[in-house]
Amino acid sequence: MNNRLLLALPLAAALAFPAFAQTTSTTSSTDQSQPAATTSTSTDANATGKAPLAPPSREGFWGRINPFARKTYVRRQTEPIRDRVNELDELTSQNGKAIKDTDSRAQAGIKLASDKATVADQHAVDAGNKATAAQQTAQQVTTRVQTVETVVGNIDQYKAENQTEIRFRPGQTVLSKNAKDALDTMATAVKGQRGYIIEVQGFSSGKAQAAITNSQKMAESVVRYLVLNHEIPVYRIYLVGMGNAPAATDDATKTTKRVSGGRVEISLLKNDLEQLSANTGAPATSADQMQQPK
Repeated sequence: MNNRLLLALPLAAALAFPAFAQTTSTTSSTDQSQPAATTSTSTDANATGKAPLAPPSREGFWGRINPFARKTYVRRQTEPIRDRVNELDELTSQNGKAIKDTDSRAQAGIKLASDKATVADQHAVDAGNKATAAQQTAQQVTTRVQTVETVVGNIDQYKAENQTEIRFRPGQTVLSKNAKDALDTMATAVKGQRGYIIEVQGFSSGKAQAAITNSQKMAESVVRYLVLNHEIPVYRIYLVGMGNAPAATDDATKTTKRVSGGRVEISLLKNDLEQLSANTGAPATSADQMQQPK
């Protein structure tokens, strides 16, 4: 029994000494690390605004290899690390949110700028189309003005378009059926048109005033038929009694011959006024009135 007691006492002392050394070392290291942490807080600060972790306290040989270290000691050593890890996770989450917010604002700004650029391009295209249309309209107006100037400048220039000749027997002034058919064909061609005149020249055999009077009567019969049967305005018809004036031939080298009996030459003369009215689509009333006989 005494031998067992003697063996137990040294073993208990061996076990109690490391624990006592650990407690003493922990207390002294805690007291020593307190001012160091305070100094570090006042000088250095990390992203969380807290002082950096203090280096592990010196536990001595027995404190590091003691297999019977208490849970309190382990928890006290790991709690600062766990707190800092949680703080880093929180900072990482906040930074991620800030990055997402910044990216969202940047994408919204890019989309807004792209939309404005698209609208500006569309406005530019519309402006270009309007400018092209305006240029085309101006060109059309210039062309029409030039055409009108040309027509107005040549409004008294008539060109022969159609010519009909009606023959009468000596002393006769009544129109035959063939003469009426020829006048119907000519009058139908000018119905509803502008910029034309009809020249009626009467020729008669005989001498002096008698020939002139007879040619005048034949020409008047033609004019009367055109006015009454086809409603051709009188101001468009020019009547001349030529009497026994010689008729001109097509060949200038041949001499002119006087006609026997009576005849009336009806010539349809036109200027460019009708063409101008067809191109512009506007009535040529004012220009048409310029050519009326005074």
